[in-house]
Amino acid sequence: MFSPDELRRFVPEGRGDPRTDVSLAWELLYRIEPELYDRLSAAERLHPRVIEWLPRTADRIVEVGAGTGRLTAHLLGRGREIVAIEPVAAFRRILERKIAQAGRAGRARVADGFFSDLPVASGRADLVVACSVLTPAARHGGEAGLAEMERACRPGGCVAVIWPNNIDWLAEHGYEYVSFAGPMTVDFASHSEAVELGEIFYPHALGEIRSLGSARVPYELLGINPPRDVSFKVMPR
Repeated sequence: MFSPDELRRFVPEGRGDPRTDVSLAWELLYRIEPELYDRLSAAERLHPRVIEWLPRTADRIVEVGAGTGRLTAHLLGRGREIVAIEPVAAFRRILERKIAQAGRAGRARVADGFFSDLPVASGRADLVVACSVLTPAARHGGEAGLAEMERACRPGGCVAVIWPNNIDWLAEHGYEYVSFAGPMTVDFASHSEAVELGEIFYPHALGEIRSLGSARVPYELLGINPPRDVSFKVMPR
C-alpha cells in the first residue's frame, strides 16, 4: 500500500492511527479507494474564475500533487508541455487514463514525485501550480515543498497555490491572494450520489443533503470553504 518513502512520510516511526489522524486516513483512502476519491474530486469543481485567472501564456506547466486530475483537465488546453507530478500510484494510473482519453498524451506526462523533490529542472516552468494539496506540514509540502515549487519556476514565471489551506503562511513567504465571489456548490452526478458520498465524507451534513433533494449541495451546508481562491507569487527576474 505505502512505499518505503511514503511510510517514512505518513507513518513516522511506524506508528499511526487513521481513526485519530485525519491526514493518514486520507492517505489510506487515496491508495485503497482511488476511484471513490475521484468521484468526490470530480464533484468539487473549481470556481470558473480561478481557471480564467491562470496564465494563458504559460508554455511549460508543472502541476504538483495532481491527484486524479481535478485541475489537470483545465491545464491540458493551455500549456505546450505539461508535467503532472503525483506520488500516489493509483492516482497516476487514473490521471494517465484521463489524459489519454482527452487525446493529450503527447502534450502531458505524469511523473512520480513528492513536493520536496520535484523531478523537474530548475527554472523549467512558466507556471508551477498546486491545487488543494500544499500545507505548512512537512509531509504535505511545507517549507521544502514551497521552495521546490519556486525552484522549478523560471524568473518572471508564476507559482500558484489554488484552494490554499493557510493563506497567512503563504503571505509570510511573499504570496499575494485573490478570491472570486459568487455562490458555489458541490456538483454530484445525482442526488443519490450526493447522499452516498455525503454519508462517507460529510456525515455531519447527511440529513440536510437528504432533505435538499438535489445533486448540487452548497459548500456552506458542508461546512467547508469553496475552491474560489488563489495564493500566488511572480518569481523575480
